[in-house]
Amino acid sequence: MKSAIYFVIALLLSGMCLAQEHPSVTAQPNSVYVGADGKFETAPDTALIQFNISAQDETAQAAYQRASKAAEQVREVLRANGIEPKAANIGFFSIQPMYDWKDRKQKVIAYRVTTNVTLKLKEFSKIGPITQQLADANVSESQTLNYTLENIDDAKNKAVEDAYRRARSSADSLARASGRTVGDLSYASVDTFENQRMPVPRMARAMASMANAAPAPTEEFTPQDVTVTAHVNAVFTLK
Repeated sequence: MKSAIYFVIALLLSGMCLAQEHPSVTAQPNSVYVGADGKFETAPDTALIQFNISAQDETAQAAYQRASKAAEQVREVLRANGIEPKAANIGFFSIQPMYDWKDRKQKVIAYRVTTNVTLKLKEFSKIGPITQQLADANVSESQTLNYTLENIDDAKNKAVEDAYRRARSSADSLARASGRTVGDLSYASVDTFENQRMPVPRMARAMASMANAAPAPTEEFTPQDVTVTAHVNAVFTLK
């Protein structure tokens, strides 16, 4: 009887490996190999607003001054909403010459100054006013909004726990069907995945023209939950 059980378990092991690219595990007598998916869903705790400051002029100095003025407008918007400017992060800063490509000599006709700003918000009620005021100031060509979970490690642990419970339940069911019981965990592997939400693009200039006509796009909506999934492969001994 034991040899028959071992043969069935070995077949299950080989079939599952082929189907899901699981780690290679050498089948041991009186053991059962199972795999299961688990997940954990929770509301996001952080809003991520990203926008660029861009200015162009005939000289590098003039473009820089225009960009500096736009940056000061951004600081004013943040202060008006109770946020210190240092809470925002600058990702890069560049000055690039703009060429007339129709001219064979590739003549420089202007200079463009660009910088990227990222702002993390815990108070979601400030999203609408800030994005709308940035649009009104016309300092950015585009904005993106995304919701994230900063305490991602705790969410991953809960997803792993859910996957393990499912794996253990499958092992218990198989053991009962064969007249055996599940013993200790002898091997396990874990993979976790966080769902990637595409940022919501928001064209600043288009928003500015509609600012007085409608509420901010985010008003009265609930941010989509963040889902973390995990896959657990486990080998249990059989009693």
